[in-house]
Amino acid sequence: MSKYVILYNSTKSASDLMANATPEEMKASMDEWMQWKTEADKMTKFDFGMPLQGVSLVSNSGVGDSVSNVSGYSMIEGEKDAIVGLLKTHPHLKRDGATIDLLEVLPMPGM
Repeated sequence: MSKYVILYNSTKSASDLMANATPEEMKASMDEWMQWKTEADKMTKFDFGMPLQGVSLVSNSGVGDSVSNVSGYSMIEGEKDAIVGLLKTHPHLKRDGATIDLLEVLPMPGM
């Protein structure tokens, strides 16, 4: 069984989304995520993860503001095709411009 990192990409930062949502909108959103998680738990091992916010972009030429659109992450284990099918129904995709990256965690030889 393969392990994957799920990256939730958004044109709005997680902190902006949370700061500008009413308590009712936050509850409705979390209810959708929890319903999706319940379905995911039936077929795979799923770790909710947390919201993320870009802070800095570090390179050989210096440090600047992050340009990342990643707004959160989760971890999941299972078969790729089943996970992709499950992700197609993820409530994150209801946001304008939202995408999801699925990244496989590769084993390190000798570790």
